[in-house]
Amino acid sequence: MMYKKSNKLNQIFTALLVFILISCGKEATSVEAGNENSEKLSGFPNRLPMEKPNREMSAALNRLYDAYPAPKPQANELFSQFKYTDLKGFDYNNHNGTISRRDPSKVIFHEGKYYVWYTYRNTPTPPQGAKKSSDVIPSSDWDLAEIWYATSTDGFTWEEQGVAIKRPEKPIVGWRSVTTTDILQWKGKYYLYYQGFMEASGKRGDDCPVAVSYADSPNGPWTAYNKIVIPNGAKGEWDEYSIHDPYPLVYKGKIYLYYKSDFGVKGDWIRMQGLATADNPLGPFTKHPLNPVISSGHETSLFPFKQGIAALVYKDGNEHNTVQFAKDGVNFEIAAITEMMPYAAAPFVPDAFTDTKDGRGITWGLAHFIGLGKKGQFHSMLTRFDCDLSQDLNDHEMKEPRVKYTPEDYFKRSLSKKQRVRIENETKNLEK
Repeated sequence: MMYKKSNKLNQIFTALLVFILISCGKEATSVEAGNENSEKLSGFPNRLPMEKPNREMSAALNRLYDAYPAPKPQANELFSQFKYTDLKGFDYNNHNGTISRRDPSKVIFHEGKYYVWYTYRNTPTPPQGAKKSSDVIPSSDWDLAEIWYATSTDGFTWEEQGVAIKRPEKPIVGWRSVTTTDILQWKGKYYLYYQGFMEASGKRGDDCPVAVSYADSPNGPWTAYNKIVIPNGAKGEWDEYSIHDPYPLVYKGKIYLYYKSDFGVKGDWIRMQGLATADNPLGPFTKHPLNPVISSGHETSLFPFKQGIAALVYKDGNEHNTVQFAKDGVNFEIAAITEMMPYAAAPFVPDAFTDTKDGRGITWGLAHFIGLGKKGQFHSMLTRFDCDLSQDLNDHEMKEPRVKYTPEDYFKRSLSKKQRVRIENETKNLEK
């Protein structure tokens, strides 16, 4: 009796398997026929083919298939919207401008906690400009700053741990301010790269070479190397005046440190991203001969993705608000265009230092909002962003290609007084 029951179950299973195989075969045939039919149609098919059709197409449609990982954003692994959450655990002194937190590092996970480092300013007054600055009065939001750190068990509520990198004694690099840090883990040790100011920001641009400190634990204590790690470029080169926002990853067995430079004419700066590589965290670093490797962007935010490197290119340049990708970590191409990107994005990148050959991507991190406070109370604050730029997540809400704005969002972008006067004068001239 038991044998007959088992045999009957096997027959049912076999029949079901045959049905599935036949259905799959019909579906495959249907898809192939659909592709063939789309190529025979005089007009482009009313269902967007996921593979490039074999037909003559416009430059726009060719670009759709040749330039992007997928022909529509919902299927593009490197497309995402971004959502933001206010963080708990940080005090900003009623947002009066005396306390500022900005430019967070990548987030790392260590012994059950997330860690982040950031620029921290706590001064008697808000920034007053270069002319009014002193030993205690900051010229800018990042002047007279130190590097602090915080930990969290969930990424939303943070506990500030205090200073990680103090300002050294004059004339050591960074005596005026140490800012804009990022973290590297390499062969059991931790390294914080940061900008070291030797005068108040604004007196002579932002000439602040890259310095580094190292420790055996993310909790420190940190030992300063007290030497410039990446110098400015030679006279007349694109990075002659500044090396900003150091951002290290481990890739192809080396340290790939990306950075930003401001070049051009003061007041009309051009900002692009460069790359320097090294076999040792303390250098020497060799700048890539193809620099700049990214033609836009402000802070540099990158992460391993599949066999290459992806970059969040926010603000500044023709290619701002794009996610870019380079198979070799050097030659970046636009992979997606999005909006409301995080400012100074500092993602949680679990495989940032593993020299992975299959980068998994990112789903969240920290960023900052700047220009907060009433007039004369300029400061910044940290925030959390979430996204779906990951091979391991498929969040349909993050893949929605449109952000819905309210009328109030648009009206915040109102005309300035100068623009209103110009328009009024143009109208008067029409009446003449």
